[in-house]
This record gives sequence, C-alpha cells and structure tokens, in this order.
Amino acid sequence: MMSCKEAVDLLWDYLDRNLDRVEEQDLEAHLGLCRHCCGELEFARQIRGLLRRTAGVVETPPETRVRLEALLKELEGSHE
Repeated sequence: MMSCKEAVDLLWDYLDRNLDRVEEQDLEAHLGLCRHCCGELEFARQIRGLLRRTAGVVETPPETRVRLEALLKELEGSHE
C-alpha cells in the first residue's frame, strides 16, 4: 500500500495526467482509503484553479511567492 508521502508526492503529476497506469491506480486506491490525502488533492485542485483564474491577471508580489513556496515545502515535509 502506498504511503501518504508517496501519494502527496504524486498529486501534481496525477492532476497533470503524467502518471503511468500503475501509479495512477495505486494512488487512486490510496485516495479511496485516506481522507487526509483526499484533502490534499482537493487543496491542490483549488490552488490550480486559483492560479488558472489569475494567470496573467494578477502579478504575485515576490514576498507572497516566497511565503507560498515555503508553505508548499512545509506541506510536503509534513508527510515524511
């Protein structure tokens, strides 16, 4: 069974449809059992939607980008 760290590491590739069929099936099996990782997936979808809606419309201040990158690294590290 896939660990939460492995699942979270694959979420963006999953959303981009860049996983092979076996990885996709393993991740979907994990998501079927893990509410926490389902929440992570939903968060990633919301971030992606926000970025898509604001791309080219709003310029992200450098300090906000640094804080967002730090938050994403922290979230990745919380699953180790």
